[in-house]
Amino acid sequence: MTSTAETPIDATLVGTVHTTGSVTPLTGGRLALTDDGRLEIHDARTFLSGALAPLRTLPLPPRSTAAALEDGAIVCEAAGVRRVTADGKTLWELPHTPWHGCHDEPRPPGPPAPHPGGGLVSVLVPTLAVGGTATARPGGGASGLPYGNDTLLLLDTESGRIRARRPIGGISSVATQRWRPDGALLALSSWTAWYSWTSWWIEPRRDGLHIRGTTTMREIIDFLPRPPGGGPDAPPQLLTLRRAERIAANDDRNELAAHDVAADEPTALYDLARLTTGRDSDEFDGAFLLDDRHLLVTGRTYPPGRPAVIRHWLCDAATLRPLGRVRYPAPVGWVTPLGDGTWLTRHTGGLRRWSLP
Repeated sequence: MTSTAETPIDATLVGTVHTTGSVTPLTGGRLALTDDGRLEIHDARTFLSGALAPLRTLPLPPRSTAAALEDGAIVCEAAGVRRVTADGKTLWELPHTPWHGCHDEPRPPGPPAPHPGGGLVSVLVPTLAVGGTATARPGGGASGLPYGNDTLLLLDTESGRIRARRPIGGISSVATQRWRPDGALLALSSWTAWYSWTSWWIEPRRDGLHIRGTTTMREIIDFLPRPPGGGPDAPPQLLTLRRAERIAANDDRNELAAHDVAADEPTALYDLARLTTGRDSDEFDGAFLLDDRHLLVTGRTYPPGRPAVIRHWLCDAATLRPLGRVRYPAPVGWVTPLGDGTWLTRHTGGLRRWSLP
Protein backbone atom coordinates (compact mmCIF):
# COMPACT_ATOMS: atom_id res chain seq x y z
CA MET A 1 0.00 0.00 0.00
CA THR A 2 1.48 3.35 -0.96
CA SER A 3 1.45 6.25 1.45
CA THR A 4 0.24 8.62 -1.27
CA ALA A 5 -2.80 6.45 -1.96
CA GLU A 6 -3.76 6.67 1.72
CA THR A 7 -3.37 10.44 2.04
CA PRO A 8 -6.79 11.54 3.37
CA ILE A 9 -8.84 13.88 1.18
CA ASP A 10 -12.04 15.02 2.87
CA ALA A 11 -15.03 15.32 0.53
CA THR A 12 -17.40 18.21 1.23
CA LEU A 13 -21.13 17.49 1.25
CA VAL A 14 -22.78 20.11 -0.97
CA GLY A 15 -26.38 18.92 -0.77
CA THR A 16 -28.86 16.04 -0.88
CA VAL A 17 -31.59 15.26 -3.40
CA HIS A 18 -34.27 12.87 -2.18
CA THR A 19 -35.05 10.82 -5.26
CA THR A 20 -34.44 7.44 -6.82
CA GLY A 21 -33.25 6.76 -10.35
CA SER A 22 -30.07 7.47 -12.30
CA VAL A 23 -28.81 10.90 -13.38
CA THR A 24 -27.11 11.91 -16.63
CA PRO A 25 -25.64 15.43 -17.05
CA LEU A 26 -26.73 17.23 -20.23
CA THR A 27 -25.59 20.38 -21.99
CA GLY A 28 -27.21 23.75 -21.39
CA GLY A 29 -27.40 23.46 -17.60
CA ARG A 30 -29.77 20.50 -17.65
CA LEU A 31 -29.71 16.90 -16.50
CA ALA A 32 -31.80 13.80 -17.11
CA LEU A 33 -33.29 11.57 -14.42
CA THR A 34 -34.30 8.06 -15.51
CA ASP A 35 -36.51 6.28 -13.02
CA ASP A 36 -39.40 3.82 -12.87
CA GLY A 37 -40.49 3.95 -16.51
CA ARG A 38 -39.94 7.65 -17.14
CA LEU A 39 -37.32 10.12 -18.33
CA GLU A 40 -37.36 13.52 -16.63
CA ILE A 41 -35.47 16.58 -17.84
CA HIS A 42 -34.49 18.99 -15.07
CA ASP A 43 -32.78 22.32 -14.73
CA ALA A 44 -29.54 21.20 -13.08
CA ARG A 45 -29.33 24.02 -10.54
CA THR A 46 -32.95 23.55 -9.46
CA PHE A 47 -32.59 19.77 -9.21
CA LEU A 48 -29.36 19.89 -7.23
CA SER A 49 -30.93 22.36 -4.80
CA GLY A 50 -33.40 19.59 -3.92
CA ALA A 51 -36.42 20.97 -5.78
CA LEU A 52 -37.86 18.18 -7.98
CA ALA A 53 -39.71 20.16 -10.65
CA PRO A 54 -39.01 18.53 -14.06
CA LEU A 55 -39.11 20.68 -17.17
CA ARG A 56 -40.74 17.73 -18.96
CA THR A 57 -41.40 14.04 -18.43
CA LEU A 58 -41.43 11.29 -21.05
CA PRO A 59 -42.76 7.77 -20.40
CA LEU A 60 -40.39 4.89 -21.13
CA PRO A 61 -41.41 1.31 -21.94
CA PRO A 62 -40.05 -1.51 -19.74
CA ARG A 63 -36.49 -2.72 -20.41
CA SER A 64 -35.61 0.30 -22.55
CA THR A 65 -32.80 2.85 -22.54
CA ALA A 66 -32.99 6.48 -23.63
CA ALA A 67 -30.93 9.60 -24.28
CA ALA A 68 -32.40 13.08 -24.02
CA LEU A 69 -32.35 15.58 -26.90
CA GLU A 70 -33.13 19.29 -26.84
CA ASP A 71 -36.74 18.57 -27.83
CA GLY A 72 -37.39 14.96 -26.91
CA ALA A 73 -35.43 11.72 -26.68
CA ILE A 74 -34.06 8.74 -28.57
CA VAL A 75 -35.47 5.55 -27.05
CA CYS A 76 -33.92 2.11 -27.61
CA GLU A 77 -36.29 -0.78 -26.97
CA ALA A 78 -36.09 -4.57 -27.22
CA ALA A 79 -36.84 -4.57 -30.95
CA GLY A 80 -36.48 -1.02 -32.23
CA VAL A 81 -35.27 2.55 -31.92
CA ARG A 82 -37.71 5.50 -31.70
CA ARG A 83 -37.46 9.27 -31.76
CA VAL A 84 -39.90 10.74 -29.25
CA THR A 85 -40.89 14.41 -29.25
CA ALA A 86 -41.17 16.57 -26.13
CA ASP A 87 -44.92 15.88 -25.92
CA GLY A 88 -44.39 12.11 -26.06
CA LYS A 89 -45.29 11.48 -29.71
CA THR A 90 -43.25 9.11 -31.86
CA LEU A 91 -41.66 11.01 -34.74
CA TRP A 92 -40.08 7.95 -36.39
CA GLU A 93 -39.30 4.34 -35.57
CA LEU A 94 -36.57 1.99 -36.78
CA PRO A 95 -37.45 -1.67 -36.04
CA HIS A 96 -34.74 -4.31 -35.72
CA THR A 97 -34.24 -7.92 -34.67
CA PRO A 98 -35.04 -8.40 -30.95
CA TRP A 99 -32.02 -7.98 -28.75
CA HIS A 100 -30.28 -11.09 -27.50
CA GLY A 101 -31.04 -11.47 -23.82
CA CYS A 102 -31.81 -13.87 -21.03
CA HIS A 103 -34.98 -15.93 -21.39
CA ASP A 104 -37.84 -13.69 -22.57
CA GLU A 105 -36.36 -10.35 -21.56
CA PRO A 106 -34.16 -9.02 -24.36
CA ARG A 107 -33.02 -5.46 -23.75
CA PRO A 108 -30.57 -2.95 -25.25
CA PRO A 109 -27.05 -3.24 -23.80
CA GLY A 110 -26.76 0.52 -23.27
CA PRO A 111 -28.25 3.91 -24.15
CA PRO A 112 -27.79 5.69 -27.48
CA ALA A 113 -25.26 8.53 -27.75
CA PRO A 114 -26.34 11.86 -29.31
CA HIS A 115 -23.63 13.69 -31.24
CA PRO A 116 -22.32 16.78 -29.40
CA GLY A 117 -23.10 18.97 -32.41
CA GLY A 118 -26.68 17.75 -32.65
CA GLY A 119 -28.52 16.17 -35.56
CA LEU A 120 -27.00 12.68 -35.21
CA VAL A 121 -27.15 9.81 -32.75
CA SER A 122 -25.16 6.58 -32.57
CA VAL A 123 -26.95 3.36 -31.60
CA LEU A 124 -26.11 -0.32 -31.47
CA VAL A 125 -28.50 -2.87 -33.01
CA PRO A 126 -28.34 -6.68 -33.01
CA THR A 127 -27.64 -8.51 -36.25
CA LEU A 128 -28.63 -12.02 -37.26
CA ALA A 129 -25.97 -14.32 -38.64
CA VAL A 130 -25.96 -14.82 -42.40
CA GLY A 131 -28.88 -17.06 -43.35
CA GLY A 132 -30.70 -16.49 -40.06
CA THR A 133 -34.33 -15.44 -39.81
CA ALA A 134 -36.03 -13.33 -37.12
CA THR A 135 -38.60 -15.66 -35.58
CA ALA A 136 -39.01 -14.24 -32.09
CA ARG A 137 -41.65 -15.82 -29.91
CA PRO A 138 -44.66 -13.80 -28.68
CA GLY A 139 -43.61 -11.45 -25.93
CA GLY A 140 -40.30 -10.58 -27.56
CA GLY A 141 -38.25 -13.58 -26.52
CA ALA A 142 -35.18 -13.91 -28.73
CA SER A 143 -33.78 -17.19 -27.42
CA GLY A 144 -32.32 -19.40 -30.08
CA LEU A 145 -31.90 -16.82 -32.83
CA PRO A 146 -28.60 -17.11 -34.74
CA TYR A 147 -26.92 -13.83 -33.81
CA GLY A 148 -23.85 -12.40 -35.47
CA ASN A 149 -21.83 -9.37 -34.41
CA ASP A 150 -23.77 -6.23 -33.52
CA THR A 151 -23.95 -3.25 -35.89
CA LEU A 152 -23.21 0.38 -35.06
CA LEU A 153 -25.60 2.82 -36.74
CA LEU A 154 -25.30 6.60 -37.11
CA LEU A 155 -28.84 7.96 -37.43
CA ASP A 156 -30.28 11.33 -38.41
CA THR A 157 -32.26 12.42 -35.34
CA GLU A 158 -34.89 14.27 -37.39
CA SER A 159 -35.71 11.60 -39.96
CA GLY A 160 -34.30 8.37 -38.55
CA ARG A 161 -32.37 7.85 -41.78
CA ILE A 162 -29.26 5.68 -41.46
CA ARG A 163 -26.32 7.93 -42.31
CA ALA A 164 -23.64 5.25 -41.75
CA ARG A 165 -23.32 1.72 -40.47
CA ARG A 166 -20.51 -0.60 -39.44
CA PRO A 167 -20.36 -4.08 -37.85
CA ILE A 168 -18.39 -4.31 -34.60
CA GLY A 169 -16.52 -7.31 -33.28
CA GLY A 170 -18.83 -8.17 -30.42
CA ILE A 171 -22.24 -9.49 -29.34
CA SER A 172 -22.86 -6.95 -26.61
CA SER A 173 -24.31 -7.74 -23.21
CA VAL A 174 -23.18 -4.28 -22.03
CA ALA A 175 -22.10 -1.31 -24.14
CA THR A 176 -20.65 2.13 -23.41
CA GLN A 177 -20.47 5.03 -25.88
CA ARG A 178 -18.67 8.36 -25.49
CA TRP A 179 -18.31 11.13 -28.09
CA ARG A 180 -15.23 13.31 -28.07
CA PRO A 181 -16.34 16.85 -27.13
CA ASP A 182 -15.71 18.13 -30.68
CA GLY A 183 -17.70 15.23 -32.17
CA ALA A 184 -14.79 14.07 -34.34
CA LEU A 185 -14.49 10.63 -32.70
CA LEU A 186 -16.81 8.12 -31.06
CA ALA A 187 -15.44 5.73 -28.44
CA LEU A 188 -17.41 2.49 -28.16
CA SER A 189 -16.94 -0.37 -25.67
CA SER A 190 -18.69 -3.74 -25.93
CA TRP A 191 -18.68 -6.44 -23.26
CA THR A 192 -19.29 -9.89 -24.73
CA ALA A 193 -19.85 -12.83 -22.40
CA TRP A 194 -16.68 -14.95 -21.96
CA TYR A 195 -14.65 -12.45 -24.03
CA SER A 196 -14.54 -9.36 -21.79
CA TRP A 197 -14.43 -5.82 -23.21
CA THR A 198 -13.40 -4.66 -26.64
CA SER A 199 -13.18 -0.92 -27.30
CA TRP A 200 -12.85 1.05 -30.52
CA TRP A 201 -12.47 4.72 -31.37
CA ILE A 202 -14.32 5.45 -34.56
CA GLU A 203 -14.19 8.43 -36.91
CA PRO A 204 -17.34 9.37 -38.85
CA ARG A 205 -16.51 10.53 -42.38
CA ARG A 206 -18.51 11.24 -45.48
CA ASP A 207 -17.82 7.71 -46.73
CA GLY A 208 -18.71 5.91 -43.51
CA LEU A 209 -17.42 4.98 -40.06
CA HIS A 210 -13.68 4.34 -39.87
CA ILE A 211 -11.96 2.58 -36.96
CA ARG A 212 -8.93 4.62 -35.84
CA GLY A 213 -7.85 2.31 -33.04
CA THR A 214 -8.88 -0.48 -30.70
CA THR A 215 -7.99 -2.06 -27.36
CA THR A 216 -9.12 -5.20 -25.58
CA MET A 217 -9.98 -6.05 -21.95
CA ARG A 218 -10.64 -2.34 -21.28
CA GLU A 219 -13.78 -0.20 -21.05
CA ILE A 220 -13.88 3.42 -22.18
CA ILE A 221 -14.16 5.91 -19.32
CA ASP A 222 -14.13 9.23 -21.16
CA PHE A 223 -12.04 11.62 -23.22
CA LEU A 224 -9.50 13.65 -21.25
CA PRO A 225 -9.98 17.19 -22.61
CA ARG A 226 -6.39 18.33 -22.07
CA PRO A 227 -3.72 15.63 -22.47
CA PRO A 228 -0.52 16.08 -20.42
CA GLY A 229 2.08 18.22 -22.17
CA GLY A 230 -0.25 19.06 -25.04
CA GLY A 231 -0.91 22.53 -26.35
CA PRO A 232 -4.35 24.10 -26.78
CA ASP A 233 -4.81 22.35 -30.14
CA ALA A 234 -3.70 18.89 -28.96
CA PRO A 235 -6.44 16.25 -29.44
CA PRO A 236 -8.01 14.80 -26.29
CA GLN A 237 -6.81 11.41 -25.08
CA LEU A 238 -8.94 8.41 -24.17
CA LEU A 239 -9.06 7.03 -20.65
CA THR A 240 -9.89 3.36 -20.09
CA LEU A 241 -10.35 0.98 -17.16
CA ARG A 242 -9.34 -2.66 -17.06
CA ARG A 243 -11.02 -4.87 -14.44
CA ALA A 244 -9.80 -8.28 -13.31
CA GLU A 245 -12.30 -10.75 -14.80
CA ARG A 246 -10.39 -14.01 -14.29
CA ILE A 247 -10.87 -14.99 -17.93
CA ALA A 248 -7.21 -15.99 -18.08
CA ALA A 249 -4.63 -16.24 -15.31
CA ASN A 250 -2.27 -13.66 -16.80
CA ASP A 251 -5.12 -11.21 -17.48
CA ASP A 252 -6.29 -10.91 -13.88
CA ARG A 253 -5.37 -7.28 -13.26
CA ASN A 254 -6.92 -3.86 -12.75
CA GLU A 255 -5.43 -0.89 -14.61
CA LEU A 256 -6.08 2.68 -15.59
CA ALA A 257 -4.77 3.62 -19.02
CA ALA A 258 -4.52 6.67 -21.27
CA HIS A 259 -4.55 6.28 -25.05
CA ASP A 260 -3.47 8.49 -27.92
CA VAL A 261 -5.91 7.76 -30.75
CA ALA A 262 -2.99 7.56 -33.21
CA ALA A 263 -0.94 5.04 -31.16
CA ASP A 264 -1.36 1.29 -30.78
CA GLU A 265 -0.23 1.04 -27.16
CA PRO A 266 -1.42 3.04 -24.13
CA THR A 267 0.61 6.16 -23.44
CA ALA A 268 0.24 5.74 -19.66
CA LEU A 269 -0.65 2.87 -17.33
CA TYR A 270 -1.29 2.59 -13.61
CA ASP A 271 -1.69 -0.74 -11.81
CA LEU A 272 -4.59 -0.26 -9.39
CA ALA A 273 -3.35 -3.12 -7.20
CA ARG A 274 -0.86 -0.56 -5.84
CA LEU A 275 -3.79 1.18 -4.12
CA THR A 276 -4.51 -1.76 -1.83
CA THR A 277 -2.75 -4.45 0.20
CA GLY A 278 -2.75 -7.05 -2.58
CA ARG A 279 -4.38 -8.40 -5.70
CA ASP A 280 -6.53 -10.86 -3.73
CA SER A 281 -8.06 -8.21 -1.48
CA ASP A 282 -9.37 -5.65 -3.95
CA GLU A 283 -12.16 -5.22 -6.46
CA PHE A 284 -12.52 -2.12 -8.63
CA ASP A 285 -15.95 -1.01 -9.83
CA GLY A 286 -15.34 2.07 -11.95
CA ALA A 287 -13.40 5.21 -12.74
CA PHE A 288 -15.02 8.59 -13.33
CA LEU A 289 -13.64 11.81 -14.80
CA LEU A 290 -14.61 14.59 -12.37
CA ASP A 291 -12.99 17.40 -14.38
CA ASP A 292 -9.96 17.81 -16.63
CA ARG A 293 -7.58 17.20 -13.70
CA HIS A 294 -9.17 14.56 -11.49
CA LEU A 295 -10.32 10.94 -11.71
CA LEU A 296 -12.32 9.17 -9.02
CA VAL A 297 -11.61 5.43 -8.79
CA THR A 298 -14.12 3.33 -6.87
CA GLY A 299 -13.72 -0.13 -5.42
CA ARG A 300 -13.95 -2.43 -2.44
CA THR A 301 -11.31 -3.95 -0.22
CA TYR A 302 -11.80 -7.23 1.63
CA PRO A 303 -9.92 -7.20 4.94
CA PRO A 304 -9.37 -10.73 6.32
CA GLY A 305 -12.28 -11.76 8.50
CA ARG A 306 -14.16 -8.48 8.02
CA PRO A 307 -16.95 -7.24 5.72
CA ALA A 308 -16.05 -5.55 2.44
CA VAL A 309 -15.29 -1.84 2.71
CA ILE A 310 -16.12 0.71 -0.03
CA ARG A 311 -13.11 2.82 -1.02
CA HIS A 312 -12.77 5.85 -3.31
CA TRP A 313 -9.41 7.17 -4.49
CA LEU A 314 -8.71 10.49 -6.16
CA CYS A 315 -6.21 10.24 -9.02
CA ASP A 316 -4.43 12.74 -11.25
CA ALA A 317 -6.11 12.60 -14.67
CA ALA A 318 -2.83 13.31 -16.49
CA THR A 319 -0.48 10.88 -14.72
CA LEU A 320 -3.17 8.42 -13.48
CA ARG A 321 -1.36 8.26 -10.13
CA PRO A 322 -3.21 8.54 -6.80
CA LEU A 323 -3.49 11.82 -4.95
CA GLY A 324 -5.14 10.24 -1.91
CA ARG A 325 -8.13 8.37 -0.54
CA VAL A 326 -11.42 10.22 -0.27
CA ARG A 327 -13.07 10.31 3.16
CA TYR A 328 -16.81 10.89 3.46
CA PRO A 329 -18.83 11.90 6.52
CA ALA A 330 -21.69 9.65 5.40
CA PRO A 331 -22.15 6.32 3.56
CA VAL A 332 -21.76 6.43 -0.23
CA GLY A 333 -22.64 4.24 -3.18
CA TRP A 334 -22.44 4.37 -6.97
CA VAL A 335 -20.93 7.53 -8.48
CA THR A 336 -22.24 9.97 -11.12
CA PRO A 337 -19.77 12.73 -12.11
CA LEU A 338 -21.35 16.07 -13.00
CA GLY A 339 -18.40 17.37 -15.04
CA ASP A 340 -17.75 20.43 -12.87
CA GLY A 341 -15.58 18.77 -10.24
CA THR A 342 -18.58 17.66 -8.17
CA TRP A 343 -20.19 14.23 -8.14
CA LEU A 344 -23.25 12.38 -6.89
CA THR A 345 -23.35 9.19 -4.84
CA ARG A 346 -26.39 7.03 -4.26
CA HIS A 347 -27.60 6.40 -0.74
CA THR A 348 -30.81 5.05 0.74
CA GLY A 349 -33.60 7.36 -0.39
CA GLY A 350 -31.61 9.81 -2.45
CA LEU A 351 -28.45 11.29 -3.93
CA ARG A 352 -25.67 13.15 -2.16
CA ARG A 353 -23.59 15.75 -3.99
CA TRP A 354 -19.92 16.11 -3.09
CA SER A 355 -17.05 18.42 -3.91
CA LEU A 356 -13.31 18.40 -3.29
CA PRO A 357 -11.97 20.59 -0.48
